[in-house]
Amino acid sequence: MSEGLPPLENAAPPPTTLSPGERFGARRLWVVAVVLLALLGAAALAVAWRTQQRVQELQQELVRRQQDSQVQATEARTLAKQAQESAREALTKAGLLEGRVAEVALQRGQLEDLIQSLSRSRDENLLVDIEAAIRVAQQQSAITGSAEPLVATLRQADERLARYSQPRLEGVRRAIARDLDRVKAVGVADISALNIRLDEAVRLIDDLPLLAVAEPRKPGDARERAAKAAAASSAPAASGLAGWWAALQQHVQTWSDIAWNEVRSLIRVTRIDHPEAILLAPEQAFFVRENLKLRLLNARLAVLSRQFDTAQSDLQTARTSLERYFDRSSRKVTVALELIKQVAAQARQVSLPRPDDTLAALSTATAGR
Repeated sequence: MSEGLPPLENAAPPPTTLSPGERFGARRLWVVAVVLLALLGAAALAVAWRTQQRVQELQQELVRRQQDSQVQATEARTLAKQAQESAREALTKAGLLEGRVAEVALQRGQLEDLIQSLSRSRDENLLVDIEAAIRVAQQQSAITGSAEPLVATLRQADERLARYSQPRLEGVRRAIARDLDRVKAVGVADISALNIRLDEAVRLIDDLPLLAVAEPRKPGDARERAAKAAAASSAPAASGLAGWWAALQQHVQTWSDIAWNEVRSLIRVTRIDHPEAILLAPEQAFFVRENLKLRLLNARLAVLSRQFDTAQSDLQTARTSLERYFDRSSRKVTVALELIKQVAAQARQVSLPRPDDTLAALSTATAGR
């Protein structure tokens, strides 16, 4: 009976079979999926391991920082104790200082009361102060021999009176101006410049030629004459008979000049005004130089101490020794003599004018006239 029935329309289709290429592709997809899963697993393991390492590092860092915090806390406690002790000491010292300040304030008050009870008026104090400063400056100028202290004090007094601007003190200002002009007009010796010139003269002493010692002949003269002779001897080779004869004459003249200069250098004629100058032995020449140095150094000390009479005596003795024992035709001797003359001309005692007009004007203003 079943053979005669018609085929059913909704019957399931027979299973389809995959081709070899499709099966290979499916396997490849599975392999790729497995590999990706393996890679993801490895990456997850690596991230987990790295995270674990990081956590351990953080734990170690936290432990180290905790230890540092404990050390710093210990140090902070120690410093706090020291600060407390210092604060207690400072408070103790502050208490002592307050007591002393109170004592000083009390003494200051007593002193101010005493000063106020003994003080004069403002004008009188100013005039007395100016007069005392001028007298001190006058003493300093007399001791140092310089007009600078007195000039500076007079200028300062004039400036103070100008700031004070008191009409009745204009007479004092005019007196100060007159005394200031008179003090400025006085020429005072420049001690530093005189000392420099004396030092230069002392430095030249060792190089000054003595009359008793002949100066050595300069080596450059012999070389120059030898060069002339060599040039004269080589001239005939470049010219004829006339040139040879002129060269021979030049050669003979050159060598005759050399011989004459050598003979003339053996004898020196010099005018000697003092016979003892030419009779100095070498050891005596040494002592002459040293004595001359000592004279100049004594003059320098006398100039520094403002003893100009002593300085003039030493300078005159040094000048006499230079003119007697040394060759005055030498340029160095001339320079040394000129330095000594300049110092002797400027080392003069100058009396500074007294500020009598200013002192008189101050006395008149103090008396109220």
